[in-house]
Amino acid sequence: MAESTHFGSRQVPLTDKQALVDDVFHSVAQRYDLMNDLMSLGLHRAWKDALVTAVNPPKSRPFALLDIAGGTGDVALRVIEAGGKDTRATVCDINADMLAVGRERAAARSHADAVTFTEANAEALPFKDRSFDAATIAFGIRNVPRIDRALAEAFRVLKIGGRFLCLEFSAVNVPGLDTLYDAYSFNVIPALGRVVAGDAESYRYLVESIRRFPEPQPFADMLRTAGFARVSYRLMTGGIVALHSGWRL
Repeated sequence: MAESTHFGSRQVPLTDKQALVDDVFHSVAQRYDLMNDLMSLGLHRAWKDALVTAVNPPKSRPFALLDIAGGTGDVALRVIEAGGKDTRATVCDINADMLAVGRERAAARSHADAVTFTEANAEALPFKDRSFDAATIAFGIRNVPRIDRALAEAFRVLKIGGRFLCLEFSAVNVPGLDTLYDAYSFNVIPALGRVVAGDAESYRYLVESIRRFPEPQPFADMLRTAGFARVSYRLMTGGIVALHSGWRL
């Protein structure tokens, strides 16, 4: 029997998931960052600020970041602007439309020389072993069909002493907020997607995919299995989001 996985609330053949995810992001690419602002009521900016603070790019020496599934360049550009003149970022994404948005954004902010955009799969990164000082993925890991492979690849391309940081939606742990969050997620977000991006179903999938992602402790265990040490996580905004961390030692 063919191996299956989840695509939102549906079970699909594992080999089909990547194409389905690609279709979602082809559809939403042009409005992706605007929808992030609207869906999170602007909170995604604070969450990403916490991620960049944890990356802590140095001001006085070269630093190489890999941002996985970071097509629009949002995280990479934040790290470039927080670091020194020798900070460089590589954005890797499987979706060409998202990367096109990122390239335009980098050029508009005069960072085209500091950011490289590469079309590639997180499960098979086209980079040499021990190439990067840090690797990040923000709200993208849950869309990867084989998460264990993506984590192993992130570990492989990190230098010794390098840090992996993953920002992802989590499980709300505040009584009452969980009910409000579910009502908002399943009713308001698809409606916003219909009005702003002309696509309610893609945003319904994105909401459903959050509910299928492992809770923080099981995901931390996956990081350890991939080889990461000093694994930890920090819950934010009542558990809506978790910032996961692991080191290659």
